[in-house]
Amino acid sequence: MEQETPSQRGVYGISVASELSGVGSQALRLYERHGLLHPARTEGGTRRYSDADLHRLQRITDLIDTGVNLAGIAQILHLQTTNTQLETDNAQLRATQEADHDRAHPTRR
Repeated sequence: MEQETPSQRGVYGISVASELSGVGSQALRLYERHGLLHPARTEGGTRRYSDADLHRLQRITDLIDTGVNLAGIAQILHLQTTNTQLETDNAQLRATQEADHDRAHPTRR
């Protein structure tokens, strides 16, 4: 089982997340309804926001401040996530390709 990093672990309740972010709790619920945020839940159903959630929330508020609507924000965040994953995959493929090349063509010393 993959262990969560501290930045991914939900530790802040909605009131603390609201205070830390400056975003009202109703807005946090709205963003969750629109699929923009996905806070963890306790067994009792209480939302728990992580540092990663707060970082994503900052990105959401930055986009809102520039006039992007919630549907546009959802698309932007999806594309950014996809792009990040593609960059990671590309870097891994390059590393594998370089390792294969180095094995096939060892340098003489």
